[in-house]
Amino acid sequence: MLSIGKQLNPEQRLAKAVVSIMGKAPALSAVLMVGTRVVEHDNAKVPTACTNGRDEWYGAGFVDGLNDAEFRGLVLHENYHKLYRHLTTWQHLNKIDPDLANRAMDYVINIKIYDEYGQDGWVKMPEGGCFDEKYRGWDTAQVFWDLHDNKSQDEDERGAGDGEGGEQPQGFDSHDWEGATEMDADEIRELARDIDEAVRQGALIASKMGSGGDRNLEELMQPQIDWRETLREFIHTTCAGSDFSTWKRPNRRYIGAGIYMPSGISEQVDELVVAIDTSGSIGNIALSAFLTEVKSVCDTVKPNKVRVLYWDTKVCRDEAYDIHELDDLVESTKPAGGGGTCVECVPEYMQEHGIKPQACIVLTDGDLYRGWGTWNTPVLWCILDNDSKKPDVGTTVHIKSREM
Repeated sequence: MLSIGKQLNPEQRLAKAVVSIMGKAPALSAVLMVGTRVVEHDNAKVPTACTNGRDEWYGAGFVDGLNDAEFRGLVLHENYHKLYRHLTTWQHLNKIDPDLANRAMDYVINIKIYDEYGQDGWVKMPEGGCFDEKYRGWDTAQVFWDLHDNKSQDEDERGAGDGEGGEQPQGFDSHDWEGATEMDADEIRELARDIDEAVRQGALIASKMGSGGDRNLEELMQPQIDWRETLREFIHTTCAGSDFSTWKRPNRRYIGAGIYMPSGISEQVDELVVAIDTSGSIGNIALSAFLTEVKSVCDTVKPNKVRVLYWDTKVCRDEAYDIHELDDLVESTKPAGGGGTCVECVPEYMQEHGIKPQACIVLTDGDLYRGWGTWNTPVLWCILDNDSKKPDVGTTVHIKSREM
């Protein structure tokens, strides 16, 4: 039986749900103010609910069929997509399989919403929602690839006549990927700043009201290691040779005073290798941001050569750029591969081809078939969206797609 809220029209019920959430969870107050919120009475346009990662649309017909707890759950669901920047972060997964990308995002946030607000019944999930205890603590990329593997297995079994596969939940909302892709880089950055500021403002509001915060927001506010600083420090430390063990010709400005000072960096940086995992989990936006940062550091260190190796279970492409071609590092890269993930092929390839860099940087999601390989050079692991992976060799920094 529906609550008394059913007597209100959809716009009034939406306003009531938002006010109710602000009262129950003051920490979310500012997040709820980001973007626009509209009730759509044409059910053909919005059958259930939809977001592009900034704005929200609610189908009037769908809203009429929800009780108050379910409606609050729906509003929280759309705003958690916004909070976690889902539609700007996971566009590369949508290109691989839109259905699995939608479900993966839903599995992650539905668990978070239930844990924070659903255990006393104040929030309920509308029928058809994606929820599986198996995915507790997983991120979207991990859930996506698990669903992808299961889908492939089900298709193989159906092809062999071994079954029809189980019915899978499809979620109760839709995601406006097209609208998200229409945002340009400046709009995406502005949205990210607005959400970051909303998270900080929400924490301040909750503190002043003496209310407990949302643990998910507290998680987002935890200080993160700046992967860019780690990357810069690694390259400078391994390549810049700042210990003056091999001096250049002394600086003549000081010779007259009997002071012999080195005139510059001790030794020329020879070669830097950047190894990119192309198994499918790293999107073009993340790759472009990563290579842009590598180029920025190289503009300072000035290696003789930057070699980019694209790999999955083997090295699929080998691109070399000399010091005068670094401007092409980002624009001209052409990722190849797309199979499994076996990083051991990278040091094996370098040994076979006599490649002896001063350092190697590996960008990967860390989901490897075998081990981390045997390396004869300093290696920095830049692991994307997979904090659980910790290589047993080299230096590691974990990167979130939303930070790129």
